[in-house]
Order: sequence, then structure tokens, then C-alpha cells
Amino acid sequence: MQEDVLTPAVEHDEDYVETDIFLWANNLVQIKEELSIELFMFNKNFTMYRTPRGKTLEGQLHALFLDEILEYVLAGADEGLLVRAFEDAEAQENVLMKTRLKNVDKAREILGWLRTQEQEIEQFTDEEHDIKRLKGVLARVTHKDLEQPFYVIKMLPPSNIMKGNVGWMLRGGKFLPFDAEGAMRIPGDNQLLIIGQDLFAFNQSKLEQLFGYNAKKHSVAEKKIAEIEGNFRLSFADGMNLDGMIKGKKTLINKLQKLDITNIKQNELIDHADEMGLELMTDDDGSIIIMDQRDLTKFINLLNDDYVESNMTGLRYEVKSKKPLKISEEDINPNHYLEK
Repeated sequence: MQEDVLTPAVEHDEDYVETDIFLWANNLVQIKEELSIELFMFNKNFTMYRTPRGKTLEGQLHALFLDEILEYVLAGADEGLLVRAFEDAEAQENVLMKTRLKNVDKAREILGWLRTQEQEIEQFTDEEHDIKRLKGVLARVTHKDLEQPFYVIKMLPPSNIMKGNVGWMLRGGKFLPFDAEGAMRIPGDNQLLIIGQDLFAFNQSKLEQLFGYNAKKHSVAEKKIAEIEGNFRLSFADGMNLDGMIKGKKTLINKLQKLDITNIKQNELIDHADEMGLELMTDDDGSIIIMDQRDLTKFINLLNDDYVESNMTGLRYEVKSKKPLKISEEDINPNHYLEK
């Protein structure tokens, strides 16, 4: 599946229309009972599944996926609730945080299934797909008066999922073997809501746990990427760039957080790579060639000064974690205390 296959509204900044969530809630409450809710589940690999359900569950869907969100937003409108982008402010009380959907690759990926490959989504069966591998549930909400669906997403913690052969149930005052293939409990708290091109995070930790997106880290990473592009000449394979190759790579994003390139020059970086025996390729005009993730990781590691040679043994190492060495007066001058 192509992760970047999305509707043009998500893809192009010039088409971006910011969501007024307060107006959205006011309009929605008038048609709430007429909304249609379809459920899908996705696993740890972000593969989507259809979720057939019995009619007896219909009455629970509004309570699980809509009521609490509407109540929170409508009450917040009266209590001064603010909506801010993660990239602009820290999360705090009475503030609803949001980010652009285009920033969260894995969320875009599961919506890509619905927008471009819905006919290929299989119906979930535990025999083929394993209920214990499920990661989240997505509710697609539609109505004839809505221009487009909106989506409510919740995480399914492993503790909320149970296979039938390991469970007991209480009936008539007695514990009996659980007689179903499996069971799950849908969390009742507000977590994630996607409207148009905006993703609202009622629970920031769930955003990171579900989709690996930490807005603050990604914001810092974007600034570091701009610094790198302004200070180094890089050459990429067709259709690739630095931002696209780093997106979704948690290790590299974390490494960019404290990266300081102010004193690093391109020729010095290339010379250091040669000294360490690393194959850092350059083209005819001296641009550093980045062909794949291996080249990119090597380049970022060099920027972070992660390759060292021991003066004692002459061996070369890739340093996984660096802790600055603090030299005390006693280490510098062993006679320090004697002189006193």
C-alpha cells in the first residue's frame, strides 16, 4: 500500500481549511441520533480490518465514540476551552491540543486504506488475524448532510483484549468457562478525533502510543532538518528528500533533538568519515550522496559525532550513548588537596 496516497485536501497546504471544532460540535449535536457509525480495527502493522457487529451493540456506539467528545467540546465552549497546535504551545489544563493530519504518517496510512483500498479490507476473524495483535479501533462517522466523514480513534491496550480459551465468566453466582472466541473492552475516555485535515488529541500519550508521533520532537526535528539543508550539500535518489526519509524514524528523530551543527563543515565531515573508514559517497560537485536509510543513518551519526577512535587501542567505535566526562580539580591535579 502506498502510504502517501491521500485526497488532495490532505496533501496540499494551499487547500488547508482549519477546523472550528466548536462550530462542528454545535452542528453535529442537532443530527447526532441520525449519524451512521462504522467500525474498523487495525493491528500493530496498521493493517485495517472490517468489524462486523451484532445489532445489540448499536445502542452503545454513540456512548463509546461520540457522547463524551461532544460533551467535552460543548462544555468547553462555555468554560473558555482553548484549541492550540502542539507545535505552538505545551499541553495544559483547559487546552485541547491538535496537529495537522499530514504530520502523522501512520494515521494517514490507515485513512489511506479507507480512501483508496476499502474494497480490499478483510473482515476480521481471530483464526486468521489474532485478536491479541489488534492495536486500535476506528469509528467512521457519516451523515447525508456532512461533506465528509470524521473519525474517532481509540487505542486497545493488551489488557482490554482477552482470548476465549483463557477466560472465565461469572454467571448466576458461579464462575464458568468463557464460551466465546475472544472479548475486548473499548476504552470510554476521549482519545483522538480526525475532522478534515486536523487531528485533535484529547490524550497526547495515546497519540504517541498509537502512531509514534510526538509533536514537540517532530517540531524540533523539522527545524534541525532545515538547518542541515542550509549548511550541507546533499544528493538524494529521485523522489526522495531529507524530510521524507526521516519521517517516522523514531531513532533518528530522537537523535536530531540535541544535534548541534554550528561548528561542523561539509569538508570536515567528509574527512572524518574517511578517517573512520566509513563509505560516505560524494558526487562530482562534492555533495554527500544519500541513497537509502543506511546512508542517512551514517550521515546523522557523523553529524552527532557518534564515531570515535580509541587513543589507547586504536579501535573504532560507534557510540550509542554519550555522557560528557566531568573532570574534577582532583583529577586534573592529584596534589590539589595536599597543596591546601
